[in-house]
Amino acid sequence: MIDVLIIGSGPAGCTAAIYAARTGRSVKIIAGPKYGGQLTITSYVENYPGFVDPISGSVLMDQMRRQAERMQVEIITDSIVSVDFSQRRFISLGESGVSYESKILIVATGANAKWLDLPGEKKYRGSGVSACAVCDGFFFRDKDVAVIGGGNVAVEEAIFLTNFAKTVTLVHRRDKLRAERIMQSRLFENPKIEVMWNTKVVDILGDGNKVTNLQLVNTKSNFEIKKPIDGVFVAIGHKPETSLFKSGQLEIDENGYIVVDKTSTHTSVPGVFAAGDVCNPNYHQAVVSAGQGCMAALDADKFLSANR
Repeated sequence: MIDVLIIGSGPAGCTAAIYAARTGRSVKIIAGPKYGGQLTITSYVENYPGFVDPISGSVLMDQMRRQAERMQVEIITDSIVSVDFSQRRFISLGESGVSYESKILIVATGANAKWLDLPGEKKYRGSGVSACAVCDGFFFRDKDVAVIGGGNVAVEEAIFLTNFAKTVTLVHRRDKLRAERIMQSRLFENPKIEVMWNTKVVDILGDGNKVTNLQLVNTKSNFEIKKPIDGVFVAIGHKPETSLFKSGQLEIDENGYIVVDKTSTHTSVPGVFAAGDVCNPNYHQAVVSAGQGCMAALDADKFLSANR
C-alpha cells in the first residue's frame, strides 16, 4: 500500500510527485512506455520559467526526474492497463502483471497526437508520414516536406524542419494561424517556409513504398491540386489519453477530457485527481501542466488528512 500513485511521467506527473513527496507521503510514478511524455520530443523549450536559455524538452524532463528521485519518489517503467475504483483502496493493474494499491490516484497521462484519418496517412505512416519532426526530421535532409496544422506545434515543427529540409510547406485550412505571434513572426521570416492558406489535405499519395504527393483542395475555390512532397508531418493537435478507463469510471467530457472541479483537481471519484493535458483542453503548455501537478498533490494531501 502506498499513499499516492501517479500515472504519467510528464511535467504534471513529475511535479505532482515532487510536491506529494514533500508532504511526507509515499509516492510512486508509473512512467508509461516513454518517460517524460510529449515534452521529450520537443526540440527546445524557451518559455519555461527559470531557464534563461532554451532547454531541450528531454533535458528538462530528465532534471524533473532527478529532482523527484532525490525526494525518494520511485519511478517504475510500466503501463497501467486498468484501474479498479470499486473499493476505497484503488487497484491499478500494470501491463507487467503487477498490481499497485494506493490510497490516492493522480491521473497525468497527457495527450497523444491526432491524425487526419486518411487512407494514405495510415498506409505511409513511418514511410514518409510522421507526427514528430524532432524524431524523424533528420531523415528528410535536403527533401521537400509539408507540415499540416496552424497552432504552436505546427509552427514549431515547420521551423525545426528547416534545419534539415530543402523546403517546408505549412498547409493550413484557414486564413490565419492560431500560433503565438512570436512563433508566427519566426515562421514568416524563414525563407525556406511557404504557407498554403485555406487548404485542406484530401489524401496523402505515394508509390507504394514512400510518399510522393499531397492531394489538396482550396477550401474557398474547391480547386484541387497535387503537390509533390517527400514527407508529411501532421500537427493538428492532441487527444487526451483516457483509454484505460472503462465507460462510466470517471466523468469524461464530449471531447474525451477528464472533468475536474473548476477550482481544484478533484475528479468525479473521491480520492482520484487529474492534472495536465488529460484534463485541460485549453492550455497545452508545460508550465500549466506542472502547476496542475502541484495542485493535484496539494489536493491529495488535504484529502488524505481529512480521510484518515
